[in-house]
Amino acid sequence: MDYVSALVPPVVMAVFFIGLIRVIVKTQGGANKAKEDAAVDAALARADSVRKTTRDAEV
Repeated sequence: MDYVSALVPPVVMAVFFIGLIRVIVKTQGGANKAKEDAAVDAALARADSVRKTTRDAEV
């Protein structure tokens, strides 16, 4: 019976991990994809402008 108690935690973790991956894959795209892409683009643009501002201030 020791082998059962040794195998249960990894099996349970593997099942939850597979479920997590499936949820992540299923939620990619869809109706919110454009909003998510716009949010990422805005964050990147903001970071780029801050970087350019600090670089210009140093020169």
